[in-house]
Order: sequence, then C-alpha cells, then structure tokens
Amino acid sequence: MQITASTVSLTVDDVAASRSFFTAHLGYEERMAADGFSSLSRPDAAADIVLLRRGMEILPSDQRDERARGLILAFTLASGIAHEEDRLRAAGVDITMPLREEPWGERLFQITDPNGVVIQFVEWASPTT
Repeated sequence: MQITASTVSLTVDDVAASRSFFTAHLGYEERMAADGFSSLSRPDAAADIVLLRRGMEILPSDQRDERARGLILAFTLASGIAHEEDRLRAAGVDITMPLREEPWGERLFQITDPNGVVIQFVEWASPTT
C-alpha cells in the first residue's frame, strides 16, 4: 500500500461557514465545490478537508444525520505556536483552549469553527539539557 494523501471528511450543518473559516483563518483553499460539498487543501503537509452537508443522500443512511463531534483536528506546527494563537485571537477567532504546555513537552491550544469542529495546534517544546 502506498498512501499519497490524507483527507479528513467532516459532516457539518453549514458547509459555507466551515469553508469560510478554514480559508480565512487556516490558509486552506477550495479545490472543488458542489451543492453541500467543499474540498479544501493546503500546499503543505496538512491533511485535505472535505466538508459534507449533514443529511446528504450520498452518505450512507446510518451516517447522514451525524455531525463532526468528538473529533479533534490536530495540526503540528514546526514553530511559532504563540504567534499563531495571537494572530487568530486578533482576527476574532474564539480561542476555546488557551495555549498551555503539558509536562511531557507538548504546547497546544484549540479553536472551534462555526460548526463545532475543534481544531488543535501542537508544537513540541525543545528538551532542556
């Protein structure tokens, strides 16, 4: 098996709201779109995102009414996590979990898109020597 890309598919109530959030604040670009569908991508190693409107007939019947819940979409940053938190806050994005550092060296914060999708940013602190 050779995997050439990774995509996260999220079922949301308002595709346009999530599309606008990901393009305005997280650097995604819309690659394809149709009624109730948007495919987003970035030029770096981030996972592509497909947004599907909840209730669409193309979804299997047991998945049609599900929402993206209990999922955390996590992005690992090479550096600059505090800057990103400041940038998003200045843009009016609600920081739903402020930047903190865990004892094992993980620095992280979270935001939430208009459909309740939790996005977490992670940066690994340099070990002290």
